Amino acid sequence: MFTGIIEEKGSVKSIRKVSAQSIEMTIGANKIVEDIKLGDSISVNGVCLTVTGFTQHDFQVDVMPETIKSTSLNDLKAGSRVNLERAMGAMGRFGGHFVSGHVDGTGKIIRKQKHENAIYYDIQVPGELAKFMMIKGSITIDGTSLTIFKLNQNIVTISLIPHTVQETIIGEKGQGNIVNIECDMLAKYVYNLLKPNQQSSDENNISLDFLSQTGFM
Repeated sequence: MFTGIIEEKGSVKSIRKVSAQSIEMTIGANKIVEDIKLGDSISVNGVCLTVTGFTQHDFQVDVMPETIKSTSLNDLKAGSRVNLERAMGAMGRFGGHFVSGHVDGTGKIIRKQKHENAIYYDIQVPGELAKFMMIKGSITIDGTSLTIFKLNQNIVTISLIPHTVQETIIGEKGQGNIVNIECDMLAKYVYNLLKPNQQSSDENNISLDFLSQTGFM
């Protein structure tokens, strides 16, 4: 579990192809490796990966075929900058929102515009993900917890403050770049509860009518 508050920007040191559809990455970092252990979960551009090896200056992770297929990690190369976050500590402050590190898909930046001290990004997301989004709702972009302030069908608009521009790789990206998208976890659970369940009888389904009749709406 993560918060979407990026701890540092790392750099890909090397990428080794293990097979046709899997790779091993070595990522350089400073803060992340301070208390790192084998088996730790690290969010790399929003993708939860497991530490398989480490030194004082870097760590290794394996990326399996499904992750290659459904995220932007396949676009990385030696020298690429990445957002890094360690798994959330039980006693830490919760500064972002619930982030699982399970990327739902990728989006494309179609507009980047400076406005006062902010930078606006319009991001085109897959149509099937739009149902999990709402204005002022949470979204994770490349592992960064952000707020949706405009939504037009499958175009999501986010705004970056100067601190986020400086501390994450999103500030380095522009029109045409691909980003990892994770929708709000709570929205996905609610949708899954409310959608028709073909395998259950009608009396076991939770619906909007049921919630209204039982005082939840």
